[in-house]
Formats: sequence, C-alpha cells, structure tokens
Amino acid sequence: MPVVTMIGGGQLARMTHQAAIELGQTLRVLAGSIDEPAAQVSPDVVLGSHTDLAALRKAALGSNALTFDHEHVPTEHLEVLVSEGVNVQPPPQALVYAQDKLAMRRKLSEMGAPIPAFAEVTWAEDVVRFGAEHGWPVVIKAVRGGYDGRGVWITDDSDEAEAIVTEQLDKGVELMVEQAIDFTRELSAMVARSPFGQGASWPIVETVQLNGQCAVVLAPAPQLSKELSAEAEQLALRIASELGVVGSMAVELFETTAGTLIVNELAMRPHNSGHWTQDGARTSQFEQHLRAVLDYPLGDPSPIAPVTVMANVLGAPEAPAMSMDERLHHLFARMPDAKVHLYGKGERKDRKIGHVNVVGGAQGSPDDAAYVAAVRERAERAAHWLSHAEWTDGWDEHGRE
Repeated sequence: MPVVTMIGGGQLARMTHQAAIELGQTLRVLAGSIDEPAAQVSPDVVLGSHTDLAALRKAALGSNALTFDHEHVPTEHLEVLVSEGVNVQPPPQALVYAQDKLAMRRKLSEMGAPIPAFAEVTWAEDVVRFGAEHGWPVVIKAVRGGYDGRGVWITDDSDEAEAIVTEQLDKGVELMVEQAIDFTRELSAMVARSPFGQGASWPIVETVQLNGQCAVVLAPAPQLSKELSAEAEQLALRIASELGVVGSMAVELFETTAGTLIVNELAMRPHNSGHWTQDGARTSQFEQHLRAVLDYPLGDPSPIAPVTVMANVLGAPEAPAMSMDERLHHLFARMPDAKVHLYGKGERKDRKIGHVNVVGGAQGSPDDAAYVAAVRERAERAAHWLSHAEWTDGWDEHGRE
C-alpha cells in the first residue's frame, strides 16, 4: 500500500494520518520535534526542518507522494525534488500561489477572478498613494508567511501606514497593499482536484472569525442563494484547474454588501474551514486529500445532514485546573452527540487545541435561522467548555443549585 509523506507535523497532518489508517496507508511525517501533533501518533516520523533540503529528501525517499500541512516549504527545494523524480502534490508551480500572496493576486487578476485592488509595496509612499487612489482603510499584508491574522494590518491613517511599512520593510518583510472590502460575511469554498483532472466540491460554508482566526464554521453557509453558492463552487474549481492544484484546497471568500464574491486567500491543503467534513460529509477533506495526491477517484463530498457546525477549541487565558480528561467526561455526559477532535497540544491563550463538530438533526434547514442558531450554540458551548471548563449557559455539571 502507498506511503504518503506530509511535510509538517501539525494537526492537519495528525488528522490526515487518521484518514490514512482507514485507507490502509502509511503517512510519513516530516516534523520539527517528536512532540508535534502528528509526530505523536504516526509510526513513521522523520525529524527535521521543512527548510532543509536534506531532510526533505530523507522524508521523500520511497514515498508515493509528497504533500503538505502548511505552505512554507521553499519552492526551490520542491523544484529540486521534482527534478529528482519525487511526486510533489500540489506541484511547486501551483503551491507558489498559496505561498506568495502577490503572485496569487497577479495570477487571479490574469484569470479574471474577482479580487480586491492591490499593489506591491516597496516603500511607504506606495501605501499612501494607494490609499489616496482607492480610499481608506487599506489592508497591508506580508507577501509570505502570514496566517490567522498575523502579517495583516488594517489602517485608515496614512501616518500609521507609513510607520507599519517602514518597520516591516526594515525587518526584511515583503509587503503588498489591498483595498479593504465592505463585506457582510466570510465564506470558504473547499474543493479537491486529482492529477487526472477530476474535481469535487463540498458545500460553501460560512466562517466566523475571532481576533483574526477562524472560530466557527457553519456548513453549509446559512441563507446563501443557490446562484451565489454555485458561483463560488465553480470559481474555486476553476482556480484549482487553472493553477494545476492537486489535493484539497480552500478558497476563502468575502460576500460583499452588494451580494458579490471576492477572493481573499488560497490554502492548498486541508483547511480549518473543512474540519466539519470529518463528521458532516460522506468524505472528509483529509481522506479526499489522500485520494487526490495518489490520483484515486475522488470520494462523494455531499453532506449527511442539513447543517453541521464546527467550533474551534481555543485556549483560555489560563488553563483550567480541571484536566482535559475530566472535561471530556462532563461534556460527553451532557452532550453525547458532540464529536471532539483534540490535537495533542499544550494549552495556551487563543491556541487551536482542538475542535468540536455538532451535526444537526435531519429535519432542519440551513435557511431556518432558529435551527442553525441552536446547532451553533451547542457547538460553541461544547468548545468553550473544553477550553475554559465553564458552561456558557451556567449549567452546573455536578447538579448543584
């Protein structure tokens, strides 16, 4: 059976390993340390840095495909591996558009995809001139490396913009600037594509952000028109095809106040907005990613319930005195249908240490606001309990008045 190498030992690799077990495969992991989430569970771990070509070669040796749980592997290293016969998926010529935001914007512009106005930033005056032309506020972004709100600055003040740009350029950070979008909510289109060219798409979801990182996912996005949903799916599949993506991919979108779509970011790997698929879809994003990189026929992405809500377990300001094991006992006693996925991470403020999926009842509808709100409340209540050992509705797990 195939061996797939995944670069990065985080929670995405850990959950891909679970899918690999079900398919009879081995997931080899290149991890920075033995205590990383995937390294804790995979029997085949190579220790080393994703920036070290020798470590990448060692991890790739004898594997049927090499893929990623993050986008930060130097493109030039991947091109060397390809030249040496390694099956790198997604290939470096596609992955670069998830690594380099400026390259991504330029490519999507060539394709005619809906994107914000943007410009490269080489000195502070570039941002001031952009703001004068397109209006304030503007969004300044690190071209490489930013995620979960890091490497992003939103400002409506030219003096503040100059200070941000000067400081970051002095640190050697490449920058770009974008028009701030007036949007009503954020959406994500999760798709997958195989080398054969087969594509598959899960329903469009709504993502709810907290302090710049994903906190809740509503699948499918409530009260999203069939027309806009189809447009988002087709846009994501077209991007995957034209860029030559292989594997699971998230296209993060803004739904504007005018009812249109704007592409925000791309992620060419399993993604937080697709975690709901583990319990709410016939084929999870992790199994689909493995199918795709090995060029298997893709699985059925259809949902198994009208609504599934995922809530991230984000570390509390201080870790509770109650152990996580005891918290699980109480959660399962009260909410036996809650599906918990923990990552093996230590607890600290705002760190993603797991997520909870709650699958809604079969008689509901994503257009029924009360039904969606009830499923969401249960998912958020469960996630908050796991992170804080506090029930948001004031319930006493010991039955005291």
